[in-house]
Amino acid sequence: MESFPVIDLGKLNTSERGTTMEAIKDACENWGFFELVNHGIAIELLDTVERLSKEHYNKCMEQRFKEMVASKGLESAQSEINDYDWESTFFVRHLPSSNLSEIPDLHEDYRRAMKEFAGELEKLALELLDLLCENLGLEKGYLKNVFYGTKGPNFGTKVSNYPPCPKPDLIKGLRAHTDAGGIILLFQDDKVSGLQLLKDDEWIDVPPVRHSIVVNLGDQLEVITNGKYKSVMHRVIAQTNGTRMSLASFYNPGDDAIISPAPSLVKEDDEPSQVYPKFVFNDYMKLYAGLKFQAKEPRFEAMKAIATV
Repeated sequence: MESFPVIDLGKLNTSERGTTMEAIKDACENWGFFELVNHGIAIELLDTVERLSKEHYNKCMEQRFKEMVASKGLESAQSEINDYDWESTFFVRHLPSSNLSEIPDLHEDYRRAMKEFAGELEKLALELLDLLCENLGLEKGYLKNVFYGTKGPNFGTKVSNYPPCPKPDLIKGLRAHTDAGGIILLFQDDKVSGLQLLKDDEWIDVPPVRHSIVVNLGDQLEVITNGKYKSVMHRVIAQTNGTRMSLASFYNPGDDAIISPAPSLVKEDDEPSQVYPKFVFNDYMKLYAGLKFQAKEPRFEAMKAIATV
C-alpha cells in the first residue's frame, strides 16, 4: 500500500524543487489529497487557533450539541443513520466579505486569530493554485483568474468539532462526499483522527500530523483540468474517545465565475475531447446543495443539460 503523500513545501526554494513539484503532481493525479508541512504558516498561530477553537466549542457549543443529540434520539439509534452527521459546526465567511464580526459568542481574541489565520490560508491557497498551474502547463495565474469571476472568489472556513460518539458504527461524523468547490485547506486535530479518503475502492486514513495542512481538490478543479485531477470521496468516522477539531477552509470560485475545461487541457484529436460541462459556479452550488452526499458524476451530467453559458 502506498503511503499517504506528505509534502515538505519548504523544499520549493531548494535544490529539491523539482522533486517537490513532482510529488505535488503525483498527489494531485493519483490521490486528490496531500498533506503539507513547512507550509509557511506560523506554528504559534496554529496553536492559538487550535486552543481558541477548542475553548469556544467547550464554552459555547458542547451543551447545544448534547441537547440536539438528545432531541433527535441519536444515542439510542438501533440502525444506521444516513441523514445526519455527528458534528458541531459553524461557518466563517472571509471573502468576498467577512461575517466574522457578526458571529455571536466569539471571543475577541478568537476573531483576531481567525482573521490572521484566514489571511495566511488565502496566501497559501493562491501559491498552491499557481503550483498546480505550473504542473499542468497553464500560464501563471490562470486558476486564480478563473476563480475570480467579476467580484472575486468565495473563501470561508467551516469550524467543526466531532465529539465522542457512542455508536460510530451507526452514525458517521461526516458522511462520504466530494467537495463542490476549488481547493480545500484543512487544519485538523493531531490527536483524534477520523478523516478518511476513498482510493482504489478502499477507505484510507488521512494521518493527523501536528501543524500540517491537509489539501484536497474540489469538483471545480476536476472540471477545469478536464479530469486530469479528480475530486475524491472522503468522510469522517466518529470516534468513541476524544473530540476531533477540524477547520476546513474552502477557496472557491466567485458566484459568477464561468467554469469549464482549460482549452490547453482539451486534446483536439481525442474523442470525446471535452468530457466536462461549462457552467456558472453558483448554478453548480445550487445543484450541489441537495446532492452533496451522492456521486458527483450525475451532477456533471445535470450541468451539461442546463448549461446556459
